[in-house]
Amino acid sequence: MKRTLFYMLLFAVIFFCAAPFIWQIITSLKPSGELTSLPPLVSMNPTAEHFRSVIYRHQLVRFILNSLIVAASTTGLSLLLGSLCSFGLAKLKVPFSSPILAIMLSVSIFPPIATVSPLFIFIRALGLRDTLLALVITHTVFSLPLSVWILTNFFKTIPDDIYHAARIDGCRSFHIFYRIMIPLSLPAIVTTAILVFIFSWNEFLFALTFTSTSSRTVPVAITLFAGTHEIPLGEIAAASVIVTAPIIILVLLFQRKIVAGLTSGAIKG
Repeated sequence: MKRTLFYMLLFAVIFFCAAPFIWQIITSLKPSGELTSLPPLVSMNPTAEHFRSVIYRHQLVRFILNSLIVAASTTGLSLLLGSLCSFGLAKLKVPFSSPILAIMLSVSIFPPIATVSPLFIFIRALGLRDTLLALVITHTVFSLPLSVWILTNFFKTIPDDIYHAARIDGCRSFHIFYRIMIPLSLPAIVTTAILVFIFSWNEFLFALTFTSTSSRTVPVAITLFAGTHEIPLGEIAAASVIVTAPIIILVLLFQRKIVAGLTSGAIKG
């Protein structure tokens, strides 16, 4: 009985989480004439017209490429800077390491809406308005606290004896970092990479504020599908499915490493 109740509860939670995505798939496959039909049922005449429209008429591929460039660049910079910083805080006995980590984490306390105006003035002064570089810099700044927090906690779980033994053998700190610490920290690195990538891929406010034409990312492009007198529900649903599916596949493929990275860092932290 307990096992049956457990699986029923598990199914209910899965359905609750997956229902919006399933509904978007159903909507994206409906012909235009059935989008507002009541009751809203699965169409007996599915069509791919909405997918063709977003790809060819709205040029969704270009915006996906923009998002991919921004998210990949942000992930790479966050891992590079975050791993170096985390290694120093965890293994090199940097003075005031705990206050430094707390200050870095405090950056994530501020809501983006409170910082978007000064950041816009700063970006415009640098001449980076409507460029992908502006988004990469901004996303990296806001994703670094997460990267440092996860990687620092994970580096602390690696015994200090490994670091000291390598130092006795003549290895410098940087060699220990990329030859020993990085391979041992692969679960945490994969976890951090996926979380940062998802954050940058889905980020909307900065992308809406700092870009205006060809540098728009996918979330901004989808919101601009709506016209003055019409909301293309089918096209919005099709674009949402195209954009969300890669993230779901990515998480499913690396779910074990994500769980391992989060739990390993949490145990010591």
